[in-house]
Amino acid sequence: MSDTGFTIWLTGLSGAGKSTISKEIERRLNAIGRNVEIMDGDVIRTNLSKGLGFSREDRITNNKRIAFVCSLLTRNGVACIAAAISPYREAREWARETIGNFVEVYVKCPLEICEERDVKGLYRLVKEGKKKEFTGKDDPYEEPEYADLVVETDRETVAESVDRILAKLVELEYLSAAIIG
Repeated sequence: MSDTGFTIWLTGLSGAGKSTISKEIERRLNAIGRNVEIMDGDVIRTNLSKGLGFSREDRITNNKRIAFVCSLLTRNGVACIAAAISPYREAREWARETIGNFVEVYVKCPLEICEERDVKGLYRLVKEGKKKEFTGKDDPYEEPEYADLVVETDRETVAESVDRILAKLVELEYLSAAIIG
């Protein structure tokens, strides 16, 4: 069971905590000897999806590229973590169907808190009119209707969110309870 591949798909607004949570999951899984690969949305856009814009079609294409790579890694026993806004249900459902061993985690955080955090300065750019087509502001974010798990980063710590995600992986038998202790 410990070498079963799976993908944790973290979806949520910019600033919700997807990257932070993914790094902590990676640290915890590496500590138990798991091979882990993070597919961070920002890194993917810089490399695999360079040249794509932010139209609905381009965002879906970006998510499909992430899902394709995750499906390859998952079937080869890797624990994948996709940390991408992935604003459209259609793309997330395609990812679920393509990957198979898939856990959708909605990293939920109110827009106002994400704007306060503004880790990358993106919300400031939107406010100044320098950034358009921004998810949650002038472009829609379709909340998951049937996420496998919802973590609320304005109400729980990173450790609590990660504990809940790992518990879900045990429940789904992607990890052994004995391994994560």
